[in-house]
Amino acid sequence: MCCDAHRISTSSHVFFFPQLKKRMEKCNQDVLGYVEEFRDFSKMVLSRLAGLNTAKAELKREVENLLTRLEHAQRDIEYFGSVTDSNACVEVHEGLVEQQLLEEAEEKKRLKLMLNASCDHVLAGIKSLKIVKKTGEKHGSWMKDPGKKHAKIYLLSGSVNNVVLEFSSIMAFMENNQTLKARRVPLPWPWQGTGHAIYQGFLFYHRHGSLNEIIKFNILRRNVAGQMLLPGAGRIPAYQLSPQTKIDLAVDEQGLWALHAEPEIGANIVVTKIEPVSMAVEHSWDTPCSSRDAEAAFMACNTLHVVYNSPSGGSSHIQCLYDVLGAPSAHSSPGLRLPKRQGSHSTVHYNPKEQQLFAWGDGSQILYKLHTEKKV
Repeated sequence: MCCDAHRISTSSHVFFFPQLKKRMEKCNQDVLGYVEEFRDFSKMVLSRLAGLNTAKAELKREVENLLTRLEHAQRDIEYFGSVTDSNACVEVHEGLVEQQLLEEAEEKKRLKLMLNASCDHVLAGIKSLKIVKKTGEKHGSWMKDPGKKHAKIYLLSGSVNNVVLEFSSIMAFMENNQTLKARRVPLPWPWQGTGHAIYQGFLFYHRHGSLNEIIKFNILRRNVAGQMLLPGAGRIPAYQLSPQTKIDLAVDEQGLWALHAEPEIGANIVVTKIEPVSMAVEHSWDTPCSSRDAEAAFMACNTLHVVYNSPSGGSSHIQCLYDVLGAPSAHSSPGLRLPKRQGSHSTVHYNPKEQQLFAWGDGSQILYKLHTEKKV
Protein backbone atom coordinates (compact mmCIF):
# COMPACT_ATOMS: atom_id res chain seq x y z
CA MET A 1 0.00 0.00 0.00
CA CYS A 2 2.89 2.23 0.72
CA CYS A 3 4.33 1.63 -2.69
CA ASP A 4 1.01 2.50 -4.32
CA ALA A 5 0.93 5.87 -2.55
CA HIS A 6 4.46 6.68 -3.71
CA ARG A 7 3.51 5.98 -7.31
CA ILE A 8 0.48 8.28 -7.13
CA SER A 9 2.61 11.18 -5.74
CA THR A 10 5.28 10.82 -8.42
CA SER A 11 2.77 10.80 -11.21
CA SER A 12 1.13 14.02 -9.95
CA HIS A 13 4.49 15.84 -10.01
CA VAL A 14 5.13 14.66 -13.52
CA PHE A 15 1.74 16.07 -14.53
CA PHE A 16 2.26 19.52 -12.75
CA PHE A 17 5.68 20.62 -14.14
CA PRO A 18 4.76 20.70 -17.86
CA GLN A 19 1.74 22.94 -17.07
CA LEU A 20 3.91 25.38 -15.09
CA LYS A 21 6.42 25.59 -17.92
CA LYS A 22 3.71 26.45 -20.43
CA ARG A 23 2.40 29.19 -18.17
CA MET A 24 5.88 30.69 -17.71
CA GLU A 25 6.44 30.74 -21.49
CA LYS A 26 3.09 32.48 -22.03
CA CYS A 27 3.97 35.04 -19.33
CA ASN A 28 7.32 35.79 -21.00
CA GLN A 29 5.62 36.27 -24.37
CA ASP A 30 3.10 38.66 -22.79
CA VAL A 31 5.87 40.71 -21.13
CA LEU A 32 7.79 40.94 -24.40
CA GLY A 33 4.61 42.12 -26.09
CA TYR A 34 4.05 44.80 -23.43
CA VAL A 35 7.66 46.00 -23.77
CA GLU A 36 7.26 46.31 -27.53
CA GLU A 37 4.01 48.25 -27.14
CA PHE A 38 5.65 50.60 -24.60
CA ARG A 39 8.56 51.20 -27.01
CA ASP A 40 6.12 52.13 -29.78
CA PHE A 41 4.19 54.42 -27.40
CA SER A 42 7.42 56.13 -26.24
CA LYS A 43 8.48 56.77 -29.83
CA MET A 44 5.07 58.27 -30.58
CA VAL A 45 5.20 60.60 -27.47
CA LEU A 46 8.73 61.77 -28.25
CA SER A 47 7.76 62.45 -31.83
CA ARG A 48 4.76 64.53 -30.76
CA LEU A 49 6.81 66.46 -28.18
CA ALA A 50 9.37 67.32 -30.82
CA GLY A 51 6.55 68.56 -33.01
CA LEU A 52 5.19 70.69 -30.17
CA ASN A 53 8.60 72.27 -29.56
CA THR A 54 8.88 73.07 -33.26
CA ALA A 55 5.40 74.58 -33.28
CA LYS A 56 6.14 76.54 -30.10
CA ALA A 57 9.31 78.00 -31.62
CA GLU A 58 7.44 78.93 -34.81
CA LEU A 59 4.63 80.58 -32.79
CA LYS A 60 7.15 82.53 -30.72
CA ARG A 61 8.86 83.81 -33.88
CA GLU A 62 5.50 84.87 -35.35
CA VAL A 63 4.48 86.74 -32.16
CA GLU A 64 7.85 88.53 -31.97
CA ASN A 65 7.49 89.53 -35.60
CA LEU A 66 3.97 90.85 -34.95
CA LEU A 67 5.16 92.90 -31.92
CA THR A 68 7.95 94.44 -33.98
CA ARG A 69 5.47 95.44 -36.69
CA LEU A 70 3.13 96.94 -34.05
CA GLU A 71 5.97 99.00 -32.53
CA HIS A 72 6.87 100.36 -35.94
CA ALA A 73 3.24 101.22 -36.62
CA GLN A 74 2.88 102.96 -33.22
CA ARG A 75 5.99 105.08 -33.87
CA ASP A 76 4.59 106.07 -37.26
CA ILE A 77 1.23 107.02 -35.71
CA GLU A 78 2.87 109.06 -32.93
CA TYR A 79 5.05 110.91 -35.41
CA PHE A 80 2.10 111.63 -37.66
CA GLY A 81 0.03 112.83 -34.68
CA SER A 82 2.80 115.10 -33.38
CA VAL A 83 3.17 116.71 -36.80
CA THR A 84 -0.53 117.20 -37.54
CA ASP A 85 -2.02 117.88 -34.08
CA SER A 86 0.61 120.01 -32.27
CA ASN A 87 -1.35 123.22 -32.76
CA ALA A 88 -4.56 121.58 -31.55
CA CYS A 89 -2.81 120.33 -28.38
CA VAL A 90 -1.57 123.84 -27.59
CA GLU A 91 -5.08 125.19 -28.03
CA VAL A 92 -6.51 122.51 -25.70
CA HIS A 93 -3.92 123.24 -22.98
CA GLU A 94 -4.55 126.97 -23.21
CA GLY A 95 -8.28 126.30 -22.93
CA LEU A 96 -7.77 124.25 -19.78
CA VAL A 97 -5.66 127.00 -18.21
CA GLU A 98 -8.29 129.61 -19.02
CA GLN A 99 -11.02 127.41 -17.56
CA GLN A 100 -8.99 126.88 -14.38
CA LEU A 101 -8.39 130.63 -13.98
CA LEU A 102 -12.12 131.29 -14.40
CA GLU A 103 -12.97 128.66 -11.81
CA GLU A 104 -10.48 130.16 -9.34
CA ALA A 105 -11.93 133.64 -9.89
CA GLU A 106 -15.45 132.29 -9.33
CA GLU A 107 -14.33 130.54 -6.14
CA LYS A 108 -12.78 133.75 -4.78
CA LYS A 109 -15.99 135.63 -5.59
CA ARG A 110 -18.05 132.96 -3.82
CA LEU A 111 -15.79 133.10 -0.74
CA LYS A 112 -16.05 136.89 -0.56
CA LEU A 113 -19.83 136.63 -0.66
CA MET A 114 -19.80 133.87 1.95
CA LEU A 115 -17.55 135.89 4.27
CA ASN A 116 -19.49 139.09 3.59
CA ALA A 117 -16.12 140.81 3.00
CA SER A 118 -17.23 143.65 5.29
CA CYS A 119 -14.01 143.90 7.30
CA ASP A 120 -12.36 147.23 6.56
CA HIS A 121 -9.70 147.27 9.28
CA VAL A 122 -6.44 145.49 10.08
CA LEU A 123 -4.48 144.96 13.27
CA ALA A 124 -1.87 147.69 13.62
CA GLY A 125 -0.73 147.25 17.20
CA ILE A 126 -1.51 146.08 20.74
CA LYS A 127 -2.01 149.11 22.97
CA SER A 128 -2.14 147.71 26.50
CA LEU A 129 -2.84 144.76 28.71
CA LYS A 130 -4.87 144.28 31.86
CA ILE A 131 -4.57 141.32 34.22
CA VAL A 132 -8.22 140.80 35.15
CA LYS A 133 -7.78 137.87 37.52
CA LYS A 134 -5.35 135.15 38.57
CA THR A 135 -7.01 131.77 39.09
CA GLY A 136 -3.70 129.91 39.25
CA GLU A 137 -4.51 127.06 36.86
CA LYS A 138 -1.73 126.77 34.25
CA HIS A 139 -4.03 125.97 31.33
CA GLY A 140 -7.49 127.29 30.61
CA SER A 141 -9.68 129.60 28.60
CA TRP A 142 -12.01 132.48 29.38
CA MET A 143 -14.26 134.41 27.02
CA LYS A 144 -17.39 136.39 26.33
CA ASP A 145 -20.00 135.72 23.66
CA PRO A 146 -19.46 138.47 21.01
CA GLY A 147 -23.21 138.88 20.46
CA LYS A 148 -24.82 142.30 21.06
CA LYS A 149 -26.70 141.46 24.28
CA HIS A 150 -24.17 139.14 25.92
CA ALA A 151 -22.31 140.37 28.99
CA LYS A 152 -21.61 137.05 30.69
CA ILE A 153 -18.10 135.73 31.25
CA TYR A 154 -17.32 132.04 30.89
CA LEU A 155 -14.39 130.31 32.58
CA LEU A 156 -13.15 126.90 31.40
CA SER A 157 -10.34 125.90 33.74
CA GLY A 158 -7.86 123.17 32.85
CA SER A 159 -7.11 121.31 29.62
CA VAL A 160 -9.51 118.46 30.51
CA ASN A 161 -12.70 119.28 32.42
CA ASN A 162 -16.47 119.09 32.07
CA VAL A 163 -17.73 122.06 34.14
CA VAL A 164 -18.06 125.58 32.77
CA LEU A 165 -18.34 128.48 35.22
CA GLU A 166 -20.69 131.26 34.07
CA PHE A 167 -20.49 134.76 35.59
CA SER A 168 -23.16 137.43 35.13
CA SER A 169 -20.58 140.11 34.28
CA ILE A 170 -16.88 140.83 34.26
CA MET A 171 -17.27 142.58 37.63
CA ALA A 172 -18.70 139.40 39.15
CA PHE A 173 -15.84 137.45 37.61
CA MET A 174 -13.24 139.81 39.13
CA GLU A 175 -14.49 139.32 42.69
CA ASN A 176 -12.35 137.13 44.93
CA ASN A 177 -14.73 134.26 45.66
CA GLN A 178 -15.44 133.25 42.10
CA THR A 179 -17.16 129.91 42.80
CA LEU A 180 -19.96 131.49 44.89
CA LYS A 181 -20.75 134.02 42.15
CA ALA A 182 -20.66 131.49 39.30
CA ARG A 183 -23.34 129.31 37.76
CA ARG A 184 -22.01 125.81 37.13
CA VAL A 185 -22.77 124.38 33.70
CA PRO A 186 -21.95 120.65 33.47
CA LEU A 187 -21.15 119.19 30.06
CA PRO A 188 -22.11 115.70 28.86
CA TRP A 189 -18.48 115.03 27.86
CA PRO A 190 -15.26 116.75 28.97
CA TRP A 191 -13.32 119.05 26.68
CA GLN A 192 -9.81 118.55 25.31
CA GLY A 193 -7.25 121.39 25.29
CA THR A 194 -8.11 125.07 25.61
CA GLY A 195 -9.35 125.94 22.12
CA HIS A 196 -13.03 126.52 22.92
CA ALA A 197 -15.35 129.19 21.53
CA ILE A 198 -18.69 130.65 22.59
CA TYR A 199 -20.83 132.01 19.79
CA GLN A 200 -24.54 132.87 19.56
CA GLY A 201 -25.32 131.20 22.88
CA PHE A 202 -23.50 127.95 22.09
CA LEU A 203 -20.25 126.50 23.39
CA PHE A 204 -18.12 124.81 20.73
CA TYR A 205 -15.39 122.50 21.99
CA HIS A 206 -13.15 119.55 21.08
CA ARG A 207 -14.49 116.43 22.80
CA HIS A 208 -11.93 114.72 25.04
CA GLY A 209 -11.06 111.18 23.94
CA SER A 210 -11.96 111.81 20.30
CA LEU A 211 -9.58 112.50 17.45
CA ASN A 212 -11.42 115.42 15.87
CA GLU A 213 -15.02 115.61 17.12
CA ILE A 214 -16.41 119.09 17.79
CA ILE A 215 -19.42 119.43 20.10
CA LYS A 216 -22.00 122.22 19.87
CA PHE A 217 -23.59 122.72 23.30
CA ASN A 218 -26.58 124.95 24.07
CA ILE A 219 -25.57 126.76 27.26
CA LEU A 220 -29.07 127.93 28.19
CA ARG A 221 -30.87 124.64 27.59
CA ARG A 222 -27.89 122.53 28.67
CA ASN A 223 -28.10 120.04 25.83
CA VAL A 224 -26.06 118.98 22.81
CA ALA A 225 -27.24 120.85 19.71
CA GLY A 226 -24.85 119.42 17.13
CA GLN A 227 -21.66 117.50 16.41
CA MET A 228 -19.17 117.28 13.57
CA LEU A 229 -15.82 115.75 12.64
CA LEU A 230 -13.10 118.13 11.46
CA PRO A 231 -11.24 116.43 8.57
CA GLY A 232 -7.47 116.08 9.02
CA ALA A 233 -7.43 117.48 12.56
CA GLY A 234 -6.38 115.99 15.88
CA ARG A 235 -3.22 114.10 14.93
CA ILE A 236 -0.70 116.72 16.05
CA PRO A 237 -1.02 119.81 18.27
CA ALA A 238 -2.34 122.98 16.69
CA TYR A 239 0.63 124.76 18.30
CA GLN A 240 3.89 123.12 19.30
CA LEU A 241 4.18 125.10 22.56
CA SER A 242 0.59 124.24 23.58
CA PRO A 243 0.55 120.47 23.02
CA GLN A 244 -2.68 119.98 24.95
CA THR A 245 -4.67 121.76 22.20
CA LYS A 246 -5.24 119.80 18.98
CA ILE A 247 -8.15 121.92 17.67
CA ASP A 248 -8.48 125.65 18.35
CA LEU A 249 -11.90 127.18 17.67
CA ALA A 250 -12.08 130.90 16.96
CA VAL A 251 -14.62 133.65 16.33
CA ASP A 252 -14.24 136.86 14.34
CA GLU A 253 -16.43 139.31 12.43
CA GLN A 254 -17.29 136.58 9.91
CA GLY A 255 -18.28 133.83 12.35
CA LEU A 256 -16.86 130.51 13.49
CA TRP A 257 -13.47 129.06 12.49
CA ALA A 258 -11.34 126.05 13.41
CA LEU A 259 -7.53 126.00 13.46
CA HIS A 260 -5.38 122.87 13.45
CA ALA A 261 -2.02 121.64 12.10
CA GLU A 262 -1.39 118.80 9.66
CA PRO A 263 1.82 116.75 9.28
CA GLU A 264 1.39 116.40 5.48
CA ILE A 265 2.03 120.13 4.97
CA GLY A 266 5.04 120.36 7.27
CA ALA A 267 3.01 120.92 10.46
CA ASN A 268 1.64 124.17 9.07
CA ILE A 269 -1.67 125.53 10.32
CA VAL A 270 -4.93 124.85 8.44
CA VAL A 271 -7.81 127.34 8.66
CA THR A 272 -11.38 126.01 8.29
CA LYS A 273 -14.57 128.06 8.08
CA ILE A 274 -17.48 126.33 9.85
CA GLU A 275 -21.16 127.03 9.32
CA PRO A 276 -22.36 127.12 12.97
CA VAL A 277 -26.01 126.17 12.39
CA SER A 278 -25.48 123.03 10.30
CA MET A 279 -22.00 122.30 11.71
CA ALA A 280 -20.63 121.84 8.19
CA VAL A 281 -17.27 122.78 6.68
CA GLU A 282 -17.64 125.72 4.29
CA HIS A 283 -14.02 125.93 3.12
CA SER A 284 -10.45 125.13 4.24
CA TRP A 285 -7.13 126.86 3.55
CA ASP A 286 -3.60 125.48 3.93
CA THR A 287 -1.52 128.36 5.27
CA PRO A 288 2.23 129.04 5.22
CA CYS A 289 2.15 129.65 9.00
CA SER A 290 4.09 127.02 10.92
CA SER A 291 2.88 125.50 14.20
CA ARG A 292 6.50 125.13 15.35
CA ASP A 293 7.31 127.50 18.23
CA ALA A 294 3.70 128.72 18.10
CA GLU A 295 1.75 128.96 21.36
CA ALA A 296 -1.61 130.33 20.18
CA ALA A 297 -3.45 132.00 17.31
CA PHE A 298 -6.62 133.92 16.59
CA MET A 299 -8.76 135.01 13.66
CA ALA A 300 -9.58 138.70 13.12
CA CYS A 301 -11.28 140.06 10.00
CA ASN A 302 -10.68 136.90 7.89
CA THR A 303 -7.00 136.89 8.84
CA LEU A 304 -5.08 134.32 10.84
CA HIS A 305 -2.66 135.80 13.41
CA VAL A 306 -0.18 133.32 14.90
CA VAL A 307 1.49 134.03 18.25
CA TYR A 308 5.03 132.65 18.67
CA ASN A 309 7.34 132.33 21.66
CA SER A 310 10.42 130.45 22.83
CA PRO A 311 10.06 127.01 24.47
CA SER A 312 11.36 128.39 27.78
CA GLY A 313 8.89 131.29 27.71
CA GLY A 314 9.76 134.82 26.69
CA SER A 315 8.17 137.71 24.83
CA SER A 316 5.15 136.56 22.83
CA HIS A 317 4.86 138.09 19.36
CA ILE A 318 2.66 137.82 16.27
CA GLN A 319 4.93 136.68 13.47
CA CYS A 320 2.75 135.11 10.75
CA LEU A 321 -0.41 136.51 9.15
CA TYR A 322 -2.64 134.88 6.53
CA ASP A 323 -5.66 136.54 4.92
CA VAL A 324 -7.96 133.80 3.57
CA LEU A 325 -9.26 136.15 0.86
CA GLY A 326 -5.76 136.53 -0.51
CA ALA A 327 -5.27 140.19 0.37
CA PRO A 328 -1.62 141.06 1.08
CA SER A 329 -0.86 141.41 4.78
CA ALA A 330 2.28 143.55 4.52
CA HIS A 331 0.50 146.58 5.97
CA SER A 332 -0.15 144.59 9.17
CA SER A 333 3.55 144.53 10.10
CA PRO A 334 4.22 141.06 11.49
CA GLY A 335 6.39 141.03 14.59
CA LEU A 336 3.88 142.78 16.87
CA ARG A 337 4.75 142.02 20.48
CA LEU A 338 2.27 141.46 23.27
CA PRO A 339 3.26 144.28 25.66
CA LYS A 340 5.15 144.24 28.96
CA ARG A 341 4.95 140.58 29.73
CA GLN A 342 7.35 137.66 29.91
CA GLY A 343 6.00 134.12 29.99
CA SER A 344 3.69 132.09 27.79
CA HIS A 345 0.03 131.84 26.78
CA SER A 346 -2.31 128.89 26.95
CA THR A 347 -4.92 130.68 24.79
CA VAL A 348 -5.38 133.94 22.91
CA HIS A 349 -8.94 134.54 21.65
CA TYR A 350 -10.30 137.53 19.76
CA ASN A 351 -13.62 139.20 20.62
CA PRO A 352 -14.79 141.07 17.49
CA LYS A 353 -17.42 143.12 19.36
CA GLU A 354 -14.92 144.61 21.82
CA GLN A 355 -11.85 144.27 19.58
CA GLN A 356 -9.89 142.81 22.47
CA LEU A 357 -7.88 139.64 23.02
CA PHE A 358 -8.98 137.39 25.88
CA ALA A 359 -5.78 135.57 26.88
CA TRP A 360 -4.76 133.02 29.51
CA GLY A 361 -1.13 133.21 30.54
CA ASP A 362 0.62 131.40 33.40
CA GLY A 363 -2.57 131.19 35.47
CA SER A 364 -3.70 134.77 34.80
CA GLN A 365 -6.68 135.97 32.78
CA ILE A 366 -5.53 138.88 30.62
CA LEU A 367 -7.14 141.44 28.31
CA TYR A 368 -5.15 142.96 25.43
CA LYS A 369 -6.59 146.09 23.81
CA LEU A 370 -5.97 146.28 20.07
CA HIS A 371 -5.15 149.19 17.80
CA THR A 372 -6.62 148.83 14.31
CA GLU A 373 -6.34 150.86 11.12
CA LYS A 374 -8.44 151.12 7.98
CA LYS A 375 -7.41 148.92 5.11
CA VAL A 376 -5.70 150.82 2.34
